[in-house]
Amino acid sequence: MQHAGKPTGNGHNLESPINPLYQRACFITAAVKVDRMPPDQGREVAFAGRSNAGKSSAINTICHRRRLARTSKTPGRTQQVVFFVLDETRRLVDLPGYGYAKVSEAVKLQWQRLMVSYLQQRRSLAGLVVVMDIRHPLTAFDRQMLEWGRRAELELLLLLTKSDKLKRGAARAERERVAKAVTADGRRIRVELFSAQTRLGTEPVHGVLDRWLGVGG
Repeated sequence: MQHAGKPTGNGHNLESPINPLYQRACFITAAVKVDRMPPDQGREVAFAGRSNAGKSSAINTICHRRRLARTSKTPGRTQQVVFFVLDETRRLVDLPGYGYAKVSEAVKLQWQRLMVSYLQQRRSLAGLVVVMDIRHPLTAFDRQMLEWGRRAELELLLLLTKSDKLKRGAARAERERVAKAVTADGRRIRVELFSAQTRLGTEPVHGVLDRWLGVGG
């Protein structure tokens, strides 16, 4: 059953159609090494983001699940590559939060090596969603993740989370600014406003994920 969008005072949607495929998402495993990950078959989409950018909340919202991906006020809680299965051939992947997590440099380097190895070696990886807080986008860490995605020749989607924190006009202006800033080598990267609170952006994200995962194709 689909729910019609319900506008709020600032023009955001409180509800959007629910895709049963994403609702069926469930945890299968977490790994700290590439050789401990599920078989490299089918298709998967990974989510990356700076600590506290709202990555886990975005995954939960996209899947219409409250506690699928663990959320925390403590930066850097996600320290493993976490896999969620959608069906026999499709997965979503939650990558370790990067940025200002209060961990040692050795641990940060370990996370970095893990993510680079995953992005470069994983053949089933169909696309990368980079999650940024709209109030603090395009940090040095965000740009590094985008560069890794480009080097791996991945499809990229930027989600500007917590968009409900800005007025509608300001959020749109920030989206345009970010979109222009990330255009490089003639390759346009899609940028979407997103809010876990209002579910703004859920439908466009489902559209991108459907294409990357080969849903309905």
